[in-house]
Amino acid sequence: MSDASPLALAQRLIACPSVTPATGSVFDAMEAMLTPLGFEVLRTIDGEAPDGPVENLLATRNGPEGSRHFAFAGHLDVVPPGEGWTSDAFEPEIRGDLLYGRGAVDMKGSIACMVAALADIPAEAGTISFIITGDEEGPARHGTLALMDHMATRDIVPDLCLVGEPTSVNRLGDMMKIGRRGSVNIFLGVDGVQGHVAYPHLADNPAPKLVAMLAELDALVLDEGTDWFQPSNLEITEMAIGNPAHNVIPAKAEARISIRFNDLHSGASLSEKVIAIAESHGGWARPVISGEPFLTAPGRFSDMLADAIRAETGVEPELSTGGGTSDARFLKNVCPVIEFGLNNATMHKRDEAVAVVDLDVLTRIYARVAKAALA
Repeated sequence: MSDASPLALAQRLIACPSVTPATGSVFDAMEAMLTPLGFEVLRTIDGEAPDGPVENLLATRNGPEGSRHFAFAGHLDVVPPGEGWTSDAFEPEIRGDLLYGRGAVDMKGSIACMVAALADIPAEAGTISFIITGDEEGPARHGTLALMDHMATRDIVPDLCLVGEPTSVNRLGDMMKIGRRGSVNIFLGVDGVQGHVAYPHLADNPAPKLVAMLAELDALVLDEGTDWFQPSNLEITEMAIGNPAHNVIPAKAEARISIRFNDLHSGASLSEKVIAIAESHGGWARPVISGEPFLTAPGRFSDMLADAIRAETGVEPELSTGGGTSDARFLKNVCPVIEFGLNNATMHKRDEAVAVVDLDVLTRIYARVAKAALA
């Protein structure tokens, strides 16, 4: 099997430890794969501690003047492997029909397939780029957002972008993501006055106010969903007082909520709603918006991807907006974007693994989509 096979390329990437935020050897490997294929590779270091520095890679192979531009996007960083692996998480190992290693499906395997797909796409077909970050699994503040700035500086604007997140559920090809819900995390609190529990008139207990605030927030029905999105949901994710004494009224009470929302809302509108409720209970709210919802409406792009999936697998893909966030939430501001990749059953788990045959099939799907997008 040649070194350009998706299996060999995936093994090379997995063998590079790249816990988020990733830098160094994994980008060396990526650059070494792309340079011989005629790509101009830009590597940047963006951001500072605590969320950086982050290494990013932007690679472009220009086609004829005026040709269409198709972009592959993804991330080389991975979550920490944790304990209990059968073999070393960063020593790729084939056992049976599976390739094991951290990042095998999320998403070094998909990136390997993207590179391998180029063997079937001549430079004359059009412009192809790779938008590859090192912090998607982290705060995502200095990755794809920084790459978009570098793209704007160089006037790089793809016509379409395919993100290789592991979207398949039961078998390769059964799901693609044409959108994602937005996400906002909101820190809540009530400041009180500390005092002895036997003298409540001399104190101001913040706990009942926080409980009432959370009860009102938990009772909110944000919407009933839309044609392409499930109902928005608000979840209480943390409550803390941190009071070590049983006879002391605490000075503060804090909590955190997370809202995943559809395109009936924006992060700002939901933040304003929560701030108003918090203040009505004598408290405060500090929102952190992680991303806005987006939808790439079904049409030419989703059709060409579905055609490629059917041709290679015989599977009819479901068009979905479910799941968490991805860097597609940023790239949708550049061009239409869809996510499609490997089976997600083992992502973020110990003994993460991909079926070797799926790497070959996904490579052929990516090649079909790229050629259709450039036509």
